[in-house]
Amino acid sequence: MQVRTVNGSGTGTMKIWVDADACPVVIKEILYKAAERTGLLVTLVANQPLRIPSSSCIKFIQVAAGCDVADNEIVKRLDAGDLVITADIPMAADVIEKGGHALTPRGEFFTTENIRSRLSMRDFMDSLRESGVDTGGPPPLNQGDRQAFANKLDAFLGKYTGTKKPRKSSKPPW
Repeated sequence: MQVRTVNGSGTGTMKIWVDADACPVVIKEILYKAAERTGLLVTLVANQPLRIPSSSCIKFIQVAAGCDVADNEIVKRLDAGDLVITADIPMAADVIEKGGHALTPRGEFFTTENIRSRLSMRDFMDSLRESGVDTGGPPPLNQGDRQAFANKLDAFLGKYTGTKKPRKSSKPPW
């Protein structure tokens, strides 16, 4: 995956957007630490109030309640090259179409190569649920998922900043 280092506004500063309504707390904590370490702006968007650390690198936008309101706000505001943290596949498709990058809380990137098949599978699972089939949900986030997310985020930010910033300890960032 190629990382674009200049966003659509021409400022050259990538921003990180978080679909915060469904983002696990542990993933938000990893993002808070990444914001402080890199100085990049992390903006959480949700329709419920959130408590965030006091930092010039971390911002919160509360939107009205409703289906996809937070998603639409993020897509409206993001610039090409920005990173969006979301598990929402249709939103990820919109992000990619607009030139952004989409990373799931499990550490998987949605890409131009995989987004169509992911949308097809999502639609298929929706049709099964609509016909009464219990498809279950995703498994709970586990330590491996958290580590995968932290690793993919670090690698992505390393490509963006041109350096891989080592952690101060070998302990995971959560």
